Amino acid sequence: MKAISLLSGGKDSFLATLIAMEQGFDVISAITVIPDEESMMFHVPNAMLAGYVGELIDIKTIFCKESEFEKLIAKLSMENGNMALVNGAIASNYQRNKLEAICTAYEMLCYSPLWRISQDLVMQEIIQRGIRPVIVAVGAEGLGEELLGRKIDEETVEKLKVLEKKYGLNITGEGGEYESFVSGYGSRTLEITKFKKNYSGSSGVLTIEELIKNF
Repeated sequence: MKAISLLSGGKDSFLATLIAMEQGFDVISAITVIPDEESMMFHVPNAMLAGYVGELIDIKTIFCKESEFEKLIAKLSMENGNMALVNGAIASNYQRNKLEAICTAYEMLCYSPLWRISQDLVMQEIIQRGIRPVIVAVGAEGLGEELLGRKIDEETVEKLKVLEKKYGLNITGEGGEYESFVSGYGSRTLEITKFKKNYSGSSGVLTIEELIKNF
């Protein structure tokens, strides 16, 4: 079955896309939604660079505004017939229900391979598969400026587990506690060479200004 991946540039949608490809879906392209402002549905920090993340697995990316998303889905469904929309939803009922409704309207399969999977298992999968995300936004108690730009590796996951017990946060960042950017997969690397941090109060963003493709 043909599929479109809702690829934000973050770790969860990237993992979901890999799983879909392994399950036999023909992922013909990715969609990255650029929200006009803060969004409950879509990833915001560095979303304009998600095309580079798609290139890590040889997938081309279509960019669209949030207001154009459903219209684009309708167009792709009409052009390609029976197809699936791959997404990285883990625990957000709001996100999952919205995507299910859109897919139902256009007779598409909403494929969410990470849905209700243990967050610990999701993090293990990311590390074991050689996916190398970095944290590019934080917005929860216990997550300070020092985490911006930090690689999500085993040490970081253990730190997040400690914070989970103390503050009740989601270690995958599913509740908006943090957001990520995939900076490498396997032998391919996106080297971040210039960035800007903006941290205020209890939240912050790392904006990637320059990167180099090492593949």
